[in-house]
Amino acid sequence: MISRLSGFFAALAMAASLAMSPAYAQDQKPAETAPAAAPAASSTKDIENPYSLGNIVAHGNVVDQMVLAVLAIMSVGSWYIMIVRVWDTHKLGNEAKEVRTAFFKKASLSDGLRGLKEESAFRYIAATAIEASEHHEGALTENIDHSSWVTMNVERAVAEVNGKLGAGLGFLATVGSTSPFIGLMGTVWGILQALTAIGVAGQASIDKVAGPVGAALIMTFIGLAVAVPAVLGYNWLLNRNKAVMGQVRAFAADLHGVLMGNRSVKR
Repeated sequence: MISRLSGFFAALAMAASLAMSPAYAQDQKPAETAPAAAPAASSTKDIENPYSLGNIVAHGNVVDQMVLAVLAIMSVGSWYIMIVRVWDTHKLGNEAKEVRTAFFKKASLSDGLRGLKEESAFRYIAATAIEASEHHEGALTENIDHSSWVTMNVERAVAEVNGKLGAGLGFLATVGSTSPFIGLMGTVWGILQALTAIGVAGQASIDKVAGPVGAALIMTFIGLAVAVPAVLGYNWLLNRNKAVMGQVRAFAADLHGVLMGNRSVKR
């Protein structure tokens, strides 16, 4: 729970820094060159930029604000998922190393099970396999041989672990594929506003088109800034999950072999 809260706050910080960078870049507009006779203080006075991201948020139209809100939600969600899943795979990888060196050196499976953490995925798989091996009764399950029954239960437990580990990857894929187009919606709307301003004014002056076109470019930038980390994070997490799940499946296969060996000895 603590790791997920820390991941959420870190995601908020990441998204805020990405959102503020274009605004900061535009707000730092150089001061106009003052006449030689003017005081030095007037040449360094900051001029408020009416075309910045902050101005769009405060005074923009409904479409621009909705696009920004959707992109902000996507960015926060993406960073939250990436941070939490990186932590989960890191923790599971460390547990895999400990299990491989300690679990199978115990005197019995029950001792090995007690040595695993309560919330560990390996404990869940081991408990499921041991229970399936010890409780192979019933009119229907007795028609399945013992090895197949244990294998089915172990594979089901491994699939549940894999499903939890991959939770959120679909959201990353969705963000990576749709956020550029959501930003493009803001871009198209900004260009439409610029053309409308030109048509109403009857002349293509820079003051009529600078604001809408500036907002359009900012929307495009933010859409790409949200999409690129999501796509990179999706591919990276996919490879991490494959590596970690390989260790989990190796443990499940070794556990199945131990359970079948114990059954043969008892017989």
